[in-house]
Amino acid sequence: MFVDSHAHIDGPEYDADRDEVIERARTAGVKSILTVGTGDPHSGSLERAASLAEAHADIFAAVGTHPHDAKLFDDRAEQRIKDLINQSSRVIAWGEIGLDYHYDNSPREVQREVFRRQLRVAREVGVPVIIHTREAEDDTVAILNDEWSFTGARGIMHCFSGSHQLAKATLELGFFVSFAGVLTFKKADELRNVAVNVPLDRLLIETDCPYLSPVPYRGRRNEPAHVVEVARQLSVIHQTTLEEMARITTNNFHRLFRLGPGQLAPFR
Repeated sequence: MFVDSHAHIDGPEYDADRDEVIERARTAGVKSILTVGTGDPHSGSLERAASLAEAHADIFAAVGTHPHDAKLFDDRAEQRIKDLINQSSRVIAWGEIGLDYHYDNSPREVQREVFRRQLRVAREVGVPVIIHTREAEDDTVAILNDEWSFTGARGIMHCFSGSHQLAKATLELGFFVSFAGVLTFKKADELRNVAVNVPLDRLLIETDCPYLSPVPYRGRRNEPAHVVEVARQLSVIHQTTLEEMARITTNNFHRLFRLGPGQLAPFR
């Protein structure tokens, strides 16, 4: 059984066939999906993710303000995220949050300020965080060291595509490292060299769908059923079976979110 630890199936890309997408995931052996609400925090996108999780026993949600939308984050957005987490056992993480210096859709100084602020409130609320970082490794690590280096720190480095140094620094902070379809790409040898050095007890798999479809689905809309191909690539890298990699990554997800065997909600 597999877990897609980061998907966006609440998004409009799935409005026409969401139920079929979810059923295909189940048929492929995907036990749980974490759908991550992003976008303008005042647009209803966060509530949409939470509502989807409430409607399905095998879907959880995360909510937070992506670095692209950091310029839209304010007191009202913070309270909305806190309320969604506090009011629903199905909303189990704060994210995705972090820094993105590739697109700079929000000014970098605003991204850094909002990243720090969300980390502090997530710590106060007591939930794991999901980190997005692109072309911002040094600032990401510095802020995490300032705001998230405490006993029991938990979270996910989502869609990891960074350096050995970033992996090492965030593993030392207690993070799990999640790989997506990029790991299967022909030119991703450097990333595969990073993945082989991530301890088995810190590995997670994801699709980040609808983006980053893995081989052999490149060029098509991604969906949670395809997370099996990420697990398959990791099993090759770590020289184990697909079944064992499924077991490892599913158990890791359960440990991170304090889910017991067969449990449909986290301990709080």
